[in-house]
Amino acid sequence: MNTLADWQAANDKYLSAAARWVRLLLEQHAYPALAIAVPSTSSETASPAAAAVDTGPPPETRPRRRSKKAESTTSNGSEAPTATPTLPAAAATAPVGSTGNAVEQAAAEMAAAEKKMSPPPALVLLSQRLGLSSFERDILLLCTALELDTRIASLCAQVQENPARPYPTFALALAIFSEPAWEALSPERPLRYWRLIEINQPGSQPLTTSALRADERIVNYVKGLNYLDDRLTPLLAPVPQMIGGEPLPPSQQHVVDAILQRWEQSDRRDQGDKGNRQGENIAAPAMLPVVQLLGADEPSKRLIAAHTAASLGLHLYRLPAAFLPPQTGDQETLIRLWQRETALLPLALYLDAQEQSAQEGQQAINRFLSRCEGAIFLATREPWAHLDRPDVALDVAKPTPEEQRDAWIAALHDRTKELGELGDLPDQLSAQFNLDLATIRQIAQTELAEKSSGQPLPNRLWKASRASVRPRLEALAQRLEVKSTWDDIVLPDEEMQALRQVAGQVSQRTKVYQTWGFANKMNRGFGISALFAGESGTGKTMAAEVITNDLRLDLYRIDLSQVVNKYIGETEKNLRRLFDAAEDGGAILLFDEADALFGKRSEVKDSHDRYANIEINYLLQRIESYRGLAILATNMKGALDTAFMRRLRFIVNFPVPAAPQRKAIWQKVFPPETRTEGLDYDRLARLNLTGGLIHNVALNAAFLAAQNGTAVTLPLVLTAARAEFRKLDRPINEGDFRWLETAGAGPGG
Repeated sequence: MNTLADWQAANDKYLSAAARWVRLLLEQHAYPALAIAVPSTSSETASPAAAAVDTGPPPETRPRRRSKKAESTTSNGSEAPTATPTLPAAAATAPVGSTGNAVEQAAAEMAAAEKKMSPPPALVLLSQRLGLSSFERDILLLCTALELDTRIASLCAQVQENPARPYPTFALALAIFSEPAWEALSPERPLRYWRLIEINQPGSQPLTTSALRADERIVNYVKGLNYLDDRLTPLLAPVPQMIGGEPLPPSQQHVVDAILQRWEQSDRRDQGDKGNRQGENIAAPAMLPVVQLLGADEPSKRLIAAHTAASLGLHLYRLPAAFLPPQTGDQETLIRLWQRETALLPLALYLDAQEQSAQEGQQAINRFLSRCEGAIFLATREPWAHLDRPDVALDVAKPTPEEQRDAWIAALHDRTKELGELGDLPDQLSAQFNLDLATIRQIAQTELAEKSSGQPLPNRLWKASRASVRPRLEALAQRLEVKSTWDDIVLPDEEMQALRQVAGQVSQRTKVYQTWGFANKMNRGFGISALFAGESGTGKTMAAEVITNDLRLDLYRIDLSQVVNKYIGETEKNLRRLFDAAEDGGAILLFDEADALFGKRSEVKDSHDRYANIEINYLLQRIESYRGLAILATNMKGALDTAFMRRLRFIVNFPVPAAPQRKAIWQKVFPPETRTEGLDYDRLARLNLTGGLIHNVALNAAFLAAQNGTAVTLPLVLTAARAEFRKLDRPINEGDFRWLETAGAGPGG
């Protein structure tokens, strides 16, 4: 056919003739005295399906797997492959004209309509794909005709001589159609196996007299409406190929090519086995291997699966493994419905088991995979062994830094030509953020379309890249709003230099690892980890904020209450999610009170010790393979496991500030907007306080001044200091405080 509209019109004409043939056949049996007297030339002419010269596949209990060639669209984006039409013999044998009876004329009209169609009518196509025999096809046509012609219901009751049976039954089909076959009633035959018909069998009513009804999805398919079964739509979601359909980067295209090659090899072996066993009734070809897509980057795995499916002309749908029904009967229904859909539509399945271990979902998924044919992808983090079906496991990762840079350049190409001044922004973005291809293109598309924002494009791209990893971290960590800069922190020169080295290594890691080739000599230790050790209030958290602010990233403080779990294995699972999300490059992890999580391993005396040590061992391995910046803060350095010390890139000790550092802290602690009078910073530096305590004293003094309606004065600061000392149960030498008050009575500050 030239167009979809032409095919639909021809299919409607065929169905009209088919419904008329069924109606006339029922009238012939309901009112035999009214039948035309001219006899048929053969018994077969009464049933065009029975007398058909079937050029399709032999009757089978399972459908054959469809060709992977592209198919012609039928409706709603679905496709119907070209096939050799099944020609009823009535077209050649029935005497058409005044000498032929009405049944044979309708059969001839069906044959003529079918012969003109390419692809063939939907009913013929369905019969070929699902392996229906001629008699089974007639039964399905009888049930479908009930939906097309309102007169057929009363005729069914008339033929069965029972007004209470205005519906088709197996008994009716056995009576009116030629070459009846009892095996059509079998649960293993296509009508019942593929749920093409629904049987209403109340109580002890015999199967042969129970009401038959064509499945709604099948009726619509026969009418030419091809869409996904609405019983599957709540479970399945379509997977788009890509924004704009751009090609994959080489590293990911290599995975697609490997999948296609493996499936092609499997298909060739299958065809060879069929050739060697000619003459056997082979129910179905061998299954394609399940493709296990391994790794933590779920978007890249979906993208690779979508490109592979598109290469074969298939539409990809995602099914979360958690949606598989737990009950065997419900799962069997799902399996058969999906298998039926793969015979009617060009489909591939993406089974998402990303958050499930092999032990959790092995049984249900194994059963599903063993009974489903076609193209199936299984998305997992680690390979699953002992699947009851051939499989191939392939690692999937995000594009390499070089490919991400090229993706940014391609996505920003038009804007780059317009402005000519984006400079090394693609290099900076690919160096800091590890994003999948779809995210890069979505960010670029969104920000390029933004016209109202007054911020420069580079700033918007950077912020959007940072924000892209936030939702996956905030369930296990708290994002801190960083405000401190290098001017705010006060430390000895040696410690300040160490902090700047930490920031410098994070910003230059791509140049050293990739451009300068160090990554070729390393297989671990790509991340940067630092230990900040010191008493409470010495500036450890502030230092983390300073580094984060300098790098224009996000700082996440790990919530140990959400990470640590009493159930075995849950802590490791939470840590894995945490590290995987942070590795995208937009976040810095701060493990505050790290000794609670990174403590020393102990001698195994019971199961609690053993599993506690397992958690420590996992942390040791994960911290070494982590590719981002992790900061461990503790005031109990000696409590950390010694194995962590070797894996740390930096160890920065935060001493209690000496008098010069305390003076600098006092000078910076009051904001410029705060009015102060008579403060002698040299005298205040004599108070033995850490930076955090100085901040507390200054804040409390500011509230006292606000309450009194005055500026912040030395007496108010000392009053706040006395309160801080009492809070900490530290001794107060009133002689020193009186001396400070007397010394600060004159001009100062």
